[in-house]
Amino acid sequence: MDRRWVGLDGYEVVGVVRAGRQVLRVRRHGRMVADCTSVAEVARHVDLADLCEVIELPARRRAGERAEARTSSHHR
Repeated sequence: MDRRWVGLDGYEVVGVVRAGRQVLRVRRHGRMVADCTSVAEVARHVDLADLCEVIELPARRRAGERAEARTSSHHR
């Protein structure tokens, strides 16, 4: 699980494996709050409606670097 959600007041939720089991780790300001086995458990610590998933975007090309030519999927 390479997903991460952040919320208000410094909350962060990440998926980790603990003792061979997948859990959702809740942190606040970098400190561990709880390892939760369900979303309902996460909701006891943070309002789920306040969480936003963090999506990593691809890095930008450097100035002067040419883009790779590709064909459109519509022209195959």
